[in-house]
Amino acid sequence: MFKKILIANRGEIACRVAKTARRMGIKTVAVYSDADRDSRHVQMADEAVPIGPPPSAQSYLSMEPILRACRDTGAEAVHPGYGFLSENPAFCDALESQGIAFIGPKAPAIRAMGDKIASKKLALEARVSAIPGYTDVIDDANHAARVAAEIGFPVMIKASAGGGGKGLRVAWNEAEAREGFQSCRNEARSAFGDERIFIEKYIEEPRHIEIQVLGDAHGSIVYLGERECSIQRRHQKVIEEAPSPFLDAATRRAMGEQACALARAVKYQSAGTVEFVVDAKRNFYFLEMNTRLQVEHPVTEMVTGLDLVEQMIRIAAGERLEFAQKDVKLQGWAIEARICAEDPFRNFLPSAGRLVKYLPPEEQPGAVRVDTGVFEGGEISMYYDSMIAKLICHGATRDAAIARMRDCLNAFVIRGVSSNIAFQAALMQHPRFVSGKFNTGFIAEEFPKGFHPANLTHDDPLLLAAAAAFARRRYIDRAVHTSGQLAGHQRKVGADWVVMVGKDRFSLRVAPIEGGYAIGHKGETFELISDWKLGEPLFHGTWNGERVCLQIERLGLKYRIFHWGTQADVWVLTARDAELLALMPGKPPADLSKFLLSPMPGLLTEVAVAPGQEVKAGEKLAVIEAMKMENILKAERDCVVAEVLAKEGESLAVDQPIIRFAQAGALGA
Repeated sequence: MFKKILIANRGEIACRVAKTARRMGIKTVAVYSDADRDSRHVQMADEAVPIGPPPSAQSYLSMEPILRACRDTGAEAVHPGYGFLSENPAFCDALESQGIAFIGPKAPAIRAMGDKIASKKLALEARVSAIPGYTDVIDDANHAARVAAEIGFPVMIKASAGGGGKGLRVAWNEAEAREGFQSCRNEARSAFGDERIFIEKYIEEPRHIEIQVLGDAHGSIVYLGERECSIQRRHQKVIEEAPSPFLDAATRRAMGEQACALARAVKYQSAGTVEFVVDAKRNFYFLEMNTRLQVEHPVTEMVTGLDLVEQMIRIAAGERLEFAQKDVKLQGWAIEARICAEDPFRNFLPSAGRLVKYLPPEEQPGAVRVDTGVFEGGEISMYYDSMIAKLICHGATRDAAIARMRDCLNAFVIRGVSSNIAFQAALMQHPRFVSGKFNTGFIAEEFPKGFHPANLTHDDPLLLAAAAAFARRRYIDRAVHTSGQLAGHQRKVGADWVVMVGKDRFSLRVAPIEGGYAIGHKGETFELISDWKLGEPLFHGTWNGERVCLQIERLGLKYRIFHWGTQADVWVLTARDAELLALMPGKPPADLSKFLLSPMPGLLTEVAVAPGQEVKAGEKLAVIEAMKMENILKAERDCVVAEVLAKEGESLAVDQPIIRFAQAGALGA
């Protein structure tokens, strides 16, 4: 067994690998860019080596500094995690030439499966079901439009070296095929250094289901069940679960056997994933093989009891698999929610910055797991992806796993950057998700105009009002007991309060009882019991005997309550204060309609217009690159550019002006 391994990655996956290595008694070496000098993965490792500037191309994608770090530290093997160099056969060859083991498959397998065009041909030879399409390289946008029309719309336009939703578009007509080809090629060139594009038929009402395989150097290949990855937004996975609520035993076995056949065809040695698209009749087609550890591997670990990182390390060290296919048993249900630094209420734009508050739910062995690479006070960098953490919950049944996930999302506190927790909570309560009857179009179909606060309707707004009243009374009760008050002039606290939750108005009577307060409303009395203290972000207690967890913070005269994904800013007032507040004039927001503002922090890679230029609705104004994604800003209406306020290559802050228009109303994205 190796004595020391280098982890050629960052963030949560680097921490994940370090955790298993430590348990196995293996020393670890971290590498880090200048932006990650104080990161959690650096702190967890036994040694750490700097490898370059923040941009990935100059650090985590640069082989020579990592190879040098291996030589300098005496690392015997490298675990690449996912992304970066994890599927780069040249990196694998370079390590092997220096006598360093690559904790992953051999270079020929990576080459065969890493090229989507070649892998599809190989899959057909191995008698694996494949999607109809054009498997040669597309020359240009016009060629893409012709090929797409021959296959028949809709089609998928895909980068041969793509992954993670990058370099991928769905086109429904020739114009979209041309534009999609250009965008895919740009993204592929930037992210992978390989701009080859191919096209295949888009399967309607598809499910994205993948099979986890393990192979050793002695010819053993097993599959570890499937993962349901159909809950996606813009082709990026949001929720993953194991097993799939859609597959039956016969389909699972057939998919597993085909995945193993493909792995045998390339003499696969390590953990790998064979991805399939499955139609409404359970017909399945090969999509691609990921020759690395997947982001969503924890759900497989939860239902099999296996540590996939440990298996990868043991296979790379030459050990045999200690179990056969008949020994693989699936126990219970696991769901993973990707917690990302993005604002779901602003079209999921990336949100970089400092984590002012970071309090994940408490981990419970076999039930709740949090994989993360961040810490409170740390920075979410604009240079890398938006992942904050992966929250994984296990239950005896799918319903139990969903219920546990809901509770954990209530208890996940993130401040300083926006997060998608509200969106994840909404998904966990959506009847269609709970039923298990969904496909990859679920999010686009259920949230066609994006995700908005109106999508969140709390089934018990009285609870939110009561929690805010509880917090207000706790504050007042403490103030009442402040020493040094003038005799005969102590504050008298009334029992009647007006609580406003959005447009809802509640008249409550709030009376102290042991451990909390009795809440009177419309002739009924409810009990809210908690040992919550002022300033604590989490409110644990019982509401009429039912256990609840909410998040509470004070914002000036209001209280912000988070529960089930709902965020409510609540006023708690005396009756007289409520009357006076109703008389206050509203303050109109500033008119920013003459400006194109940066919707996110990022790099301004292109300004497509010039002063004096007339722009038509739908035309491109600018392109911002943030967290490895290209974001095109377009005009919503016809307009005239008055002034360009930012330069190409400039790092933008959120809401920074980019363009000023001669008239209002041109802003778009």
